[in-house]
Amino acid sequence: MKKVLAVQNIACETLGTFERLLEQDGFAVESISAQTDRMPRDAQGYSALVILGGPMAVYDNLQYLQQEQELIRRAIGKNVPVLGICLGSQLIAQAAGGRVFKGKRKEIGWHKVSITAEGQKGLFAGAGREMTVFQWHGDTYELPEQAKVLARSDLYPQSFQIGSAVGVQFHLEVDERMIRSWLKEYRAEVKAEGLDEREILSPAARDIAASLEEKCRLVYRNFFQNL
Repeated sequence: MKKVLAVQNIACETLGTFERLLEQDGFAVESISAQTDRMPRDAQGYSALVILGGPMAVYDNLQYLQQEQELIRRAIGKNVPVLGICLGSQLIAQAAGGRVFKGKRKEIGWHKVSITAEGQKGLFAGAGREMTVFQWHGDTYELPEQAKVLARSDLYPQSFQIGSAVGVQFHLEVDERMIRSWLKEYRAEVKAEGLDEREILSPAARDIAASLEEKCRLVYRNFFQNL
């Protein structure tokens, strides 16, 4: 049975929809906590790695974040597919020689991203030129020269590919339940940013949230279909 390793940086940021899709396709999913579980030295025995999000920053002096970057570098070196979501994408960028830093403005809630020509041929094939997605990040990155940008927002690069690794700043894996849990977990940040939870979970926004599953399924198919 093919195995996928999911590295969680905080309990509330999980594989979400990706987990159900993987299990439906017969993958064995192994989830570990980066903060408390032993981090593998390399990706041996895994068909793919998924590095998930969290409120910490890549530039924080945290040993487990350094271990994740080393795991990412070794996976890329052995051509093992790596998918990084939000913080996971930032860890890929830094591990591959880019630079992660605090953005000029946070992106939290529903935002449009534009899919580049490279993205339309690869990870986002079939998604068209634009998507409305769920965002929750304050950091961004300067990418190394070898990176192919797959999606952008008005402010930042939003997705990229470096070798066998793909980074995605935004969240397609969430559903309404997961968003509600984040609004509770990160309530202080929501308040500090002056955001209105009612807008994030308005009837129109809940319809968009329901549509994320199909977008997640499309990206899942494009990334995992050849494993």
